[in-house]
Formats: sequence, structure tokens, C-alpha cells
Amino acid sequence: MLFWKHRPSLAVCLIGVEMLVLGVAAVFPLRSKAPETACAPTMASVQDKPQRAQPVSTDGLSGVASWYGEHWQGRETASGARFNWRQLTAAHRTLPLNTPVRVTNQQNGRSVIVLINDRGPYIDGRVIDLSLAAAKHLGMVKQGLAPVCIQLVERAQDSIDPIG
Repeated sequence: MLFWKHRPSLAVCLIGVEMLVLGVAAVFPLRSKAPETACAPTMASVQDKPQRAQPVSTDGLSGVASWYGEHWQGRETASGARFNWRQLTAAHRTLPLNTPVRVTNQQNGRSVIVLINDRGPYIDGRVIDLSLAAAKHLGMVKQGLAPVCIQLVERAQDSIDPIG
């Protein structure tokens, strides 16, 4: 307290700086890794076409999806397959490789089944990297990013390979 009695202008200055920092933090919050949260299917995600693959559960993960394309063409993925931006594939950090998942764009309700064959994305705040073909199905190529819901799907005995 004694310090502030002798330097009141410094105290006012420090209080002003603190208020400025708090104001900037309120407008521009620090970015943290967006957690994957549970999401429920919406009516917009119901498609007219019958699907052979059925969701394992109604709960899924949600977050931001991005896509990667021609630049990675032909490179080896974590599963050992060569990346083909024309196939319906995706990269996820933790889901088992060769797992089919339904990805639903929460902005427009479009969905697509992709096969997890790579690891990533390596940018904070994103939960899945889709091939260009999958991004086209979801209508997110131009934007580059989209909020999505990810659901595990179980392959039926007679199902068609989702990347075929």
C-alpha cells in the first residue's frame, strides 16, 4: 500500500493497462484446442437414399472438419494405402484405422461415409481431415472448414466398400 500512496499515477496507469488487457481478452479470447463433444443426429442429416451401413450409436463426436487434396496425392497414409483425393477417406487422430464413419455437415445436413485411413489433422481446433471427394459431398470445399458430427458406422455383411 505504501508504494501506491507515493505513486498514484502509476497505480492508475497499471489499472488502465489491466482493463485494456481484459477488454482485449474478452473480444479476442485465447484459442484453445476445441474439444470433441457429443452431438446428436438432426432431422437435416436424414437422407432419402437408404444406406447399407447403420450407425453403431446415436451419439457422435462434433467439431470442425477441414479437407486435404491433390497436394497429398499418392503419398502413403498411416494405414499404408496411398492417398487418393478422389476417394471417400479421412484422417483422425485417435479413431482406429480402417474404421468407417458418417460425417455430417451441421450447416447443411449433408452426410457422407468415409474410411479413416490416416492420422491428423495436425491443426488445433480441427477434429477430422477429409479427402477432397468427401468435402465435395458435404458441400464444404469453398469454405474449407465446416462444423461436423462424426458417427461410427458398422459395416453390414453385404455392404459396399465406402471408398470403392
